[in-house]
Amino acid sequence: IHPPSTFIDEDVVIGQDTIIWPGSYILGKSRIGQACQIGPNAYIHSSVIGDGTTVGVGAVIRDSQVGQDCTLGPYCHIRDHSTIADRARVGTAVEIVRSEIGPATKVLHFGYIGDAHVGEHVNIGAGAVTCNYDGRHKHPTLIESGAFIGSDAILVAPVNVGENAYIAAGSVITEDVPPGALAIAR
Repeated sequence: IHPPSTFIDEDVVIGQDTIIWPGSYILGKSRIGQACQIGPNAYIHSSVIGDGTTVGVGAVIRDSQVGQDCTLGPYCHIRDHSTIADRARVGTAVEIVRSEIGPATKVLHFGYIGDAHVGEHVNIGAGAVTCNYDGRHKHPTLIESGAFIGSDAILVAPVNVGENAYIAAGSVITEDVPPGALAIAR
């Protein structure tokens, strides 16, 4: 839209009909698909963005892969070899680190997902956190397909949340949750 305020490295490849909004940086060996919307003020470094994906205002994506038809941002941070599958949504002020987000999964508001594998069609509520660091080591979280994680839930890793399980809002989960179960913890 405004080339003087947009910075694109010479090794970047951008697909047809993609729009780059002002203030955006696309660096390294990034690959942007066709019919994407990038920015304004997006920062993409050495990442792959699939066709039809929207990278919103202020989004930061580093060393990661994003599938097709995703919606990212505003102001999300995806980094350290994370993978976002097709049709996933990562919203406002969400940070994803060393994690895999499955197809059609939603992490929409003010969350932190670190060292996690999240299945498909999962809903992660506002303010949810995977507590992956115990002061010495990082630990994984597994959230299986169809799970619903309530707002402000804290998942203390290592922990597994089974398929179609529900975590009540505000719960602090320190034990595995079986498939289809409802977990409430305070």
